[in-house]
Amino acid sequence: MADERRLTAQRADGATLLIFYMVALLVVPARFTIAFVPITLPPALFVAMCLAVVWFAAHLVDHLGMAKGRNAVRTVLAIYVMLHLMTYALATRRYLPIDELSVSDSALIRVVSMAALAVFIVDAVRSGERLSRALRVMVACLTVSAFVGLFQFGLGLDLASYITLPGLRVQDNGYSALESRSIFFRPAGTVNHPIEFGLVCVLGVPFAAHFVFQAKDKGEPAGRWWMALSLLALMAILSLSRTAIIGLVVTGVVMAILLPRERGLPLLGVGAVFLGGASVVVPGLFGTVTSMFSNIEDDPSFQGRTKDYDGAWLEIAKHPWLGRGFGTFLPSKYTILDNQYLLTMIENGYLGLIAFVLLFLAGIFAALRARALSKDEGVRGIAMCLVAAMLTSALGAATFDELAFSVATGMTFMLIGVSGTLLRIARQEAAERKAAEVSSAS
Repeated sequence: MADERRLTAQRADGATLLIFYMVALLVVPARFTIAFVPITLPPALFVAMCLAVVWFAAHLVDHLGMAKGRNAVRTVLAIYVMLHLMTYALATRRYLPIDELSVSDSALIRVVSMAALAVFIVDAVRSGERLSRALRVMVACLTVSAFVGLFQFGLGLDLASYITLPGLRVQDNGYSALESRSIFFRPAGTVNHPIEFGLVCVLGVPFAAHFVFQAKDKGEPAGRWWMALSLLALMAILSLSRTAIIGLVVTGVVMAILLPRERGLPLLGVGAVFLGGASVVVPGLFGTVTSMFSNIEDDPSFQGRTKDYDGAWLEIAKHPWLGRGFGTFLPSKYTILDNQYLLTMIENGYLGLIAFVLLFLAGIFAALRARALSKDEGVRGIAMCLVAAMLTSALGAATFDELAFSVATGMTFMLIGVSGTLLRIARQEAAERKAAEVSSAS
């Protein structure tokens, strides 16, 4: 009987399938697409589409453990998808050039798949222990990408370019794996672009810190988590991205506020020492990073980001409520707009912008609510990580067109789904605790 219980506990579940997605998203180089389909289909997007089918099929029966009932994250995701469908219907009702229509079709598939992935996570990952294990794998996958980025920065060597996988082909995405800023190479790891790489590294920083504290509390070796934390923080800085630097600051502030004082303040001190050490080891790094902010008004990169804002408002005025169609504002045809909120208003209108902002607010609400409901320090720690990650991703969307980058988009929707499942877990824990109190009282 004990053997049977052990086998049952070890069988694959929603967290196992989520791990497959994490590996496809973060370890497989983002330039790979599936070779035997006529459209551009990255492996991670294919896995997300499969999980959408699994979610739908699992809800047709009652014995697979799929969660039922309302959840704030699920509700907001449904609103987000419905608004995209409305935008798509209006855009295709009028004439669209064939290039814009083609991109709009694939963009809709991507949005629906990402929303379905998040809903799958909300409903399929049912315990805090399994969620924690999946997030450990996420940190490990991010560390692999950061390790590839370290070689790119230090040696100008792109390890990802040496990888070949059967059934996959390399898709030219228009970005160089080894861009430069000042005297340094800008790493991209296994993702598409240094800005995206910096953002996803920052998203992993609070989770790595959480597992450092968790290992110390349990009396387990914490060396691997310190290594992951150090590498992710270092590569976020070495990405030489304002998005990443701002994200690190936001993450540090959130952790200082939500962590107990005996942990938050020492962690900030360690971060300051680490930054000083990185500046010593990499001569010129501190000056390059500070110059990105001190001379920002004269920076051609910053000027290029803001010069198109007036034109963007003219485009918004043409279709103010539901936009011109998601994915139809082609950078190759119009202009690159490095602000996802402005781009969302152009493509999805004011209503689409509200829905997009609600995604982040729903993730933050779910995490904070889970933190308030739970007495489990593991759940409370993950909630802190999610608040930091949601704020970082929301601010990152103001600095580049986040939804145009597959890994940043996948990480954002995945963590929104994690917020929803954490709320379910905390509510279940609170209900069990209340039932136990009632039982003991009677």
